[in-house]
Amino acid sequence: MEPAIILIRPQMGENIGAAARAMLNFGLTDLRLVAPRDGWPNPKAVAMASGAAARVLDRARVFPTLPEAMADIDHAYATTARGRELTKPVLTPATAMADGRQRTANGERIAVIFGPERAGLENDDVARANAIITVPVNPDFASLNLAQAVLLTGYEWARESLPPEPAPHGRRPDNESPATRIEIEKLADHWEERLTEAGFFFPPEKAPAMKLSLRNLWSRLALTRADTRIFHGMLRQLIRRD
Repeated sequence: MEPAIILIRPQMGENIGAAARAMLNFGLTDLRLVAPRDGWPNPKAVAMASGAAARVLDRARVFPTLPEAMADIDHAYATTARGRELTKPVLTPATAMADGRQRTANGERIAVIFGPERAGLENDDVARANAIITVPVNPDFASLNLAQAVLLTGYEWARESLPPEPAPHGRRPDNESPATRIEIEKLADHWEERLTEAGFFFPPEKAPAMKLSLRNLWSRLALTRADTRIFHGMLRQLIRRD
């Protein structure tokens, strides 16, 4: 079960919409709003959510107080960059969400609490959480905007289920396919032949080492099939100009 994202007294609809986008980037849809300053629903939030993320806003629930928003929550994390006199575990987003995944696997319901854009969470809000999340950023400028903070949390929550590398977008065109070994050999032969005719490999005693280095260069490059055609064409054009 995914964590609930609780925004306390959010001040701008645009920021709520941006937070919804950040949530959906990582499959989070349980958005809870506590006393949004400009009321709810908010057309500026919908505009900022940009299409698909509007469904997060459609499902959003509004509560007058934080205790009511947390009624079904077993364990909560409060996000804040400021030091607190409250004694609580202080975690990075990575360690907090690793802990959250374990708790969820054990049947607990978790939430991450975010404060208003201008001032952040108050001590009364933090006191209701079990732990604090602080992002280890530049200490001279530790402020993150609301959507950035939500995005970081969402990424750390989902990171174990994300692919190790970005998925390719559909089938690669033939021109973008890697050049075959034969295509690279023919390209190397073509350039070596023309450079030999042009007297590039000089003096003669150094020619074998120069040819070896050049052939090694071609095999080292991550050429596509289109790349090899371009290099052949470049060489032909240079010869025609002569």
